[in-house]
Amino acid sequence: MPADAPTILATSGGYRHGDRTLEFGPLVTHAVDLAGATGTPRVCYVGTAGGDQAYRAAAMHEAARLAGVRLDVLQLFSMPNVEDVAGYVLDHDVVWVDGGSVANLLAVWRVHGLDDVMRRAWESGVVLAGVSAGSICWHRGGVTDSFGPDLRPVTNGLGLLPYDNGVHYDSEASRRPAVHRFVAEGLLGETYCTDDGVGLHYRGTELVGAVSETRGAAAWVVRPDGGHAVEDRLDTTLLPGAR
Repeated sequence: MPADAPTILATSGGYRHGDRTLEFGPLVTHAVDLAGATGTPRVCYVGTAGGDQAYRAAAMHEAARLAGVRLDVLQLFSMPNVEDVAGYVLDHDVVWVDGGSVANLLAVWRVHGLDDVMRRAWESGVVLAGVSAGSICWHRGGVTDSFGPDLRPVTNGLGLLPYDNGVHYDSEASRRPAVHRFVAEGLLGETYCTDDGVGLHYRGTELVGAVSETRGAAAWVVRPDGGHAVEDRLDTTLLPGAR
C-alpha cells in the first residue's frame, strides 16, 4: 500500500547498537509507518554509497529480522543483482539508502538509470528514506566529505527536493561552519540540516516536520541573507522510543 503522497524521510540516524548486532532505531520505524504498509513491510536497502559491502547487507538483514521487516538488497556492484531494477524498487514500501560517498552514489545511480527509477518510485508512493549520503541524495545537493577530509559542496543531487541538505550537524565540528560558508558564498541555497538522530519529513516538496530518535537533537535551516548565512532552529518532535 503506497503512501498517499510523494514522501521522503531524510535523516542523520536510524540505527542503534544492540547487545549483539545492529538494530533499527525509531527513524527507520517511522519511515515504514509513513508508507502505511499492510502485512509485513517490504524495505529495499541500497548500499551504493558504501560500495555494496556484503558485511553491511548482512547486518541490515539481521536488523530487519529483529524489527519484523522484510528487507531486500539492491546491489549495483559489480553488476545489478536483479534483471529489472525499476520493477524491483517499485515493489517495495520503503527504499532505505545507507551512508558513504554521496558523490559516488550519484555517479553510479546515473550510469544505471537509478535516478529516474527513484523519481518514479517517489511519485508512485514508495517512501524514499536514508541516512547521511542517503539523505543528501534526494536534495539539490549538500555538504560532503566524498572528495576528502576537507568538506566540499556537492550540487548534482537528484533534486527531488528543491533545497540543499546538511547532515551530522552536531557531531562533526566542521559541518556547521561549512554549511554557513557555502550558503553565504552562494554555492548552496536554502539548506535543511539534521543533528545526529534527526530526520526531515517531506510531503511532496514541502517540509512538514522534523522528527528525532535522540533527545535534545534538532533540525535547522540555513538561508542566504545578503552575503551572509542565517540559521534558525526548527521544531522537532520526539518519536516513540527516542532515547
